[in-house]
Amino acid sequence: MNPLSVSCELTSAADVSTIAPSHSTDPLPRQSGTRQNTLVTTPDSQPEIGLTDNDPTPLQDGAAAKDAAARNPNESSRSSTGFDTLIGKIVVERGLVTQDELQQCTHVARSRTQAHGVPVSISELLVENEYVTKRQLDRLRTDLEAVRSTQQIPGYQIIRKLGAGAMATVFLAKQLSLDRFVAIKVLPKKFSSNQTFIDRFYREGRAAAKLNDANIVGALDVGQAGEHHYFVMEFVDGDTLHDRILERKRLPEREAIQIIRQVASALKHAHDMGFVHRDIKPKNIMLTKAGVAKLADLGLARALSDREAAEAEAGRAFGTPYYISPEQIRGAVEIGPPADIYGLGATFYHMLTGRVPFDGTTPSQVMHKHLKVTATPPDHVNPSLSEPVALIVEMMLRKEARDRYQSAAELLVDLDCAAAGRNPEYARPAVDIAKLASDTAPTGEEATAIRRVGEPVSGTVITLIVILCVSVLLNLVLIAVQAI
Repeated sequence: MNPLSVSCELTSAADVSTIAPSHSTDPLPRQSGTRQNTLVTTPDSQPEIGLTDNDPTPLQDGAAAKDAAARNPNESSRSSTGFDTLIGKIVVERGLVTQDELQQCTHVARSRTQAHGVPVSISELLVENEYVTKRQLDRLRTDLEAVRSTQQIPGYQIIRKLGAGAMATVFLAKQLSLDRFVAIKVLPKKFSSNQTFIDRFYREGRAAAKLNDANIVGALDVGQAGEHHYFVMEFVDGDTLHDRILERKRLPEREAIQIIRQVASALKHAHDMGFVHRDIKPKNIMLTKAGVAKLADLGLARALSDREAAEAEAGRAFGTPYYISPEQIRGAVEIGPPADIYGLGATFYHMLTGRVPFDGTTPSQVMHKHLKVTATPPDHVNPSLSEPVALIVEMMLRKEARDRYQSAAELLVDLDCAAAGRNPEYARPAVDIAKLASDTAPTGEEATAIRRVGEPVSGTVITLIVILCVSVLLNLVLIAVQAI
């Protein structure tokens, strides 16, 4: 099996930080969930923007702190003091500790430092006295690192990290010229010298800039500041469809139809503009507090007319295992709208049943099932589903692209039918010709009777038939004569 070109979604990820410092007099958007962007934190994806090898680590163990102090006690003290000053301000602002509690920790830290000759961090004392948890301080440190990088992207004030993945880190920021909140995606430093990743990053920005639809996260700017490549986009104050599924497991049919219809509308616009998304999944669907669904993350988007890119990627699987289409798994050159419709179908299935169409312990197992196994009908998993919705999902998940909806416009027609309680116009029960022939083939006595009908007819039977026909003709002649 070909390796995936993006991170597999087979394991859960760590929660995204929700604690952040305030550096503006304006109120920040309140967050409704633990994740605020389609990117989630993974163990090896700490934010790289603004970090250097000399940055202080606030929560060192005792031995590490002593080693640092022994190497350069003055530098260690300055780093610790600078970080503690910021942390002290933030924990008070956030109501985590009182001013008196902070002053008490500050006094103890100074006393211990003078007594032992080793700098004692206020952060350590805050944890030691159970005023805050180590996890809270880790989150605060991450946010501070983001804030320190503010000047590296001119025109924007970075406020906090929203999320991070293997391919990028996303920050909440304020666009100073227009006084509005935006989201900024930053390419990690480890990829900043890799031209392939840089090209893909800018390709996403250019693709998003060509799309203008209420159900697609808008692109605002793309550029480079120093060694940081960044992509500025609309900030969506809400959660992801993935978060909602985790919270509620199954979504009511009517609500699911409304969300899928909005994403289908976004796909129609993208396809009409000549792009295929190639990574439709719940984490890439944002939901605002007003109930608006917005398609995000065009990192794998490709122009339908880009034959050169299609041939260069032939034989390689691009996508997310749980939602990837069979033709993407095969690395087909021709990847069109039906591939996105398949991913949306797998998403629709997940929303309605509370589980993905195919599961497995490895990406290869999951993708093999996409190729060879027919998914359990959604209404068998969730009997409360209506027949029109079940038919729509099944058509979206057909193995062959030609058997699915050929356009998002067709899908929209059937979704509207289902919402109105009518039978879909395009989706019909799949007919297995081989099984149908097997089920209708005569067996036993029926087959024997048919064979008997096919046996040669004897001469006596032929004579009787001829006599009968002559008799009928004679009767017809006599009737005609009498009538005259």
